[in-house]
Amino acid sequence: MRHTFRRIGKNIRMKDWINGSQDDLISTDLSVNLKKLHAIFSDAPDLITTKFLMKQSNQSALLVYLDGMVDKSIINNNVLRPLLFESITYTDMNHLDISLGTRQPSQSWKEIKQGILRGRSGLFVEGEAQCLQLDTQGWPQRDINEPATETVLKGSRQSFVESLGQNISMIRRYIPDTELKIKEMSVGARSQTKIALLYLDDVMNSGILQDLEARLKKIHIDSIINIGELEELIESNSFTPFPQFLTTERPDSAASHIFQGRVVILVDHSPWVMVGPMTLSSFFQSADDYSMRWITASFIRMLRFASFFVSIFLPALYIAGLTFHYEIIPLDLILSIGESRERVPIPPFLEAIIMEITLEMLREAGLRLPSKIGQTVGIVGGIVIGQAAVSAGIVSNIMVIVVAATAIASFIMPNTDLSAAIRILRFPMMIVSYMFGVVGIVIGMMVMVVHLITLDSMGTPYGSPFAPFHIAALKDNIVRLPIWSLIKRPQSNRPKQMIRQENTKKSDDTR
Repeated sequence: MRHTFRRIGKNIRMKDWINGSQDDLISTDLSVNLKKLHAIFSDAPDLITTKFLMKQSNQSALLVYLDGMVDKSIINNNVLRPLLFESITYTDMNHLDISLGTRQPSQSWKEIKQGILRGRSGLFVEGEAQCLQLDTQGWPQRDINEPATETVLKGSRQSFVESLGQNISMIRRYIPDTELKIKEMSVGARSQTKIALLYLDDVMNSGILQDLEARLKKIHIDSIINIGELEELIESNSFTPFPQFLTTERPDSAASHIFQGRVVILVDHSPWVMVGPMTLSSFFQSADDYSMRWITASFIRMLRFASFFVSIFLPALYIAGLTFHYEIIPLDLILSIGESRERVPIPPFLEAIIMEITLEMLREAGLRLPSKIGQTVGIVGGIVIGQAAVSAGIVSNIMVIVVAATAIASFIMPNTDLSAAIRILRFPMMIVSYMFGVVGIVIGMMVMVVHLITLDSMGTPYGSPFAPFHIAALKDNIVRLPIWSLIKRPQSNRPKQMIRQENTKKSDDTR
């Protein structure tokens, strides 16, 4: 019986060889390889195949690449010209004297297919059962410009681009240290999108890094197109409006987070990078905070925290005050509000909902239209619609002021993801205030606080340094104390090295 199964298995392997299951191996015949290439890249008019005769060895060769994915000058000057017109020494594929950065011999069609799709060129030589993949990538790239959303007054004017290699090099300029490690991975069964993890090996917590790698390896999807898709796939809680990873387009900001013991995730063909682990207070920080005087930076930080609560709770307090608790409003103010609402036929809740939805529509219209038209539509639309609504008696003057103050407070947030979360939370707060008054606002605030302290970002408590409480970390949260006093890295990141500088100010004083 055992011999029978061995004979059957041997027959099956011979049958697979005859029927083509062993076609993954390269042939020594160029014509066979050319047919295989056309079969793999069927309906691909951008596939370029160039057959020529090498001068020194007088052997036929075949060069294959995808038009638009390679640099033609590299192919002409570094590949075709030496092989056609110069006496290049050739013994085998591994010793071909071509001045190119990376050369990788491959004996599998699967490897060759992936290499050609990524912009490499494949060189086949008659009589050789392998292919030499040449590093000739050269697709169209965008120039490095100023950041579009994260503008600063004194900081760098560079932003990331869609090339993974260029983005890594921009971060390396800020961190010229051998401890800066780069781990590359591929995500997506079809897209094979390259992902790079950048971190300081002697600072980054190894447990956080292993957790991140495990999350990335669990991803099974056809493709990853942008950084937002990857963020949703690896975050701890998808049912929350609060971002658990920071996305930035600034190389200096990414380098600063790496120095603090965080990991930066780069995705090929994405001009944004992702940073983790993060806490809620980290989203209130800006690159400009460390470029200005610490007193000014602390005042702006406190202004952002105040704007966070104003943007969420101001419309809700307006609704609760006019619906349930008008007795807490001063008499002169309540008379002024009553006079402005004299012609308004709808309750404060509907008044606020109409104005907030109108504001969101104007905001989205300004973002989607071209920049010059969008600014005009936002300004003119806001003025015209607000004035017309007040004149028609649909809303009151006080409501327009409340909505305008709420919008300005939300614009102060330095992070767009956090600003979007605030815009969403505003509506449930308005609903509970209409139903239960100030009691509903307090309940909504308690629910939000409980939600925040139960969130985590890659195992790091989202509410840190407030929950759990770390008094030493408050030096760079609500306020920003002088740089010389920020001796330790954020404790929430659990870095291997807590100390990042010596207290030079104290040494100067003792001297």
